[in-house]
Amino acid sequence: MKVSITVNETSYERDVEPRTLLSDFIRDEIGLTGTNIGCDTSQCGACTVHVNGSAVKSCTVLAAQADGSEVTTIEGLARNGELHPMQLAFTEKHGLQCGFCTPGMIMTAVKLVESNPEMTEYEIRHGLEGNLCRCTGYHNIVKAVQEGAEKLEAHSPFELTRSEHQISLRDAERKAWQRGSS
Repeated sequence: MKVSITVNETSYERDVEPRTLLSDFIRDEIGLTGTNIGCDTSQCGACTVHVNGSAVKSCTVLAAQADGSEVTTIEGLARNGELHPMQLAFTEKHGLQCGFCTPGMIMTAVKLVESNPEMTEYEIRHGLEGNLCRCTGYHNIVKAVQEGAEKLEAHSPFELTRSEHQISLRDAERKAWQRGSS
């Protein structure tokens, strides 16, 4: 069966088995391995990607169902070598240990803060319930999501040009540093 799926702004047309999962299409057909497969039962969230703007566990979607869709993976969040603000926040706040769950956590977190940039710690924890981490106690993950929300708000929308993004990010970092040193 032929499918055409746009992944990270690149169109891919492939012949696949009708039972091919979107996670397998992403990893095996086009070679993007940031989308992890942890359970194959939609329990862990490691395979979360954005499909037409919504966070989706890609092990629950057939590639055929995604035919004609626009998919963003963890690799597609960064632009021109610059990490997405949520990716930066996870690095800065140590929101990872082994890193296996991190791509799914970040993809879910991006959509959480897009829907509500001023989430409470409880709301963040509730919003991440579909993503499991076996290494951490979630404390740093929650802090990373809060930091990511602040970074996104500081230069929203993220779809600025790269130079605007770099200037906005530097300004936000300078202001945060000034607040912290006063």
